[in-house]
Amino acid sequence: MKTTLTHLSLIALLGATPALAQDSGTAPPAEEETGTPEASEAPAAEAPPIFDTGEPVTDEAAAAPEGAEDGSYVRETIGDWSIQCLRNPDGDDPCQLYQLLNDEDGNSVAEVSLFKVEGQGQAVAGANFIVPLETLLTQKLTMAVDGGAAKRYDFAFCAQLGCVARVGFTEADIAAFKRGAVANITIVPAAAPDQKVTVGMSLSGFTNSYDSVSASQ
Repeated sequence: MKTTLTHLSLIALLGATPALAQDSGTAPPAEEETGTPEASEAPAAEAPPIFDTGEPVTDEAAAAPEGAEDGSYVRETIGDWSIQCLRNPDGDDPCQLYQLLNDEDGNSVAEVSLFKVEGQGQAVAGANFIVPLETLLTQKLTMAVDGGAAKRYDFAFCAQLGCVARVGFTEADIAAFKRGAVANITIVPAAAPDQKVTVGMSLSGFTNSYDSVSASQ
């Protein structure tokens, strides 16, 4: 016989309580009590609850800082750069520079995470630029410091949070950042390939921020 999900749920629920009905038939007559009545039997153990009634949330848990669950935290802010770190119980906490890039109207357009590296050829630092999914990837990501010569970088992949360009910076690039005021980042919208969107990556505080972090292998 086909049993519906509703029937199964009811069976599970009823199974948590004592049976309410007995088999049909005439019950045998109760034996006549003789002598001193025995102590009543111990009550049956209660079935475990099937519903979670919740538990109070302490102020400490409710006020947990952002990133505390995965061990990340903001160590400090220098100029326009945040120093983001990850707690490492086995050694020094790895850290990176972070900046949210906004357009002239204050809308968030992109974000960048920059970090030192070792053993990566000419690259002494790496960065992940995340831009909107609606970006025309074939036009790549272009960067120019203070109106100087521009460089163009490929996008590596796209995910739910956006499209990512994994960029390597040379010693000359880092020196230009330390001398400069702003690096202009330009992308092309897929819906308007004849237009460009440019946002400024502020270099205020870059030198001290960069010098405060260690290289990643």
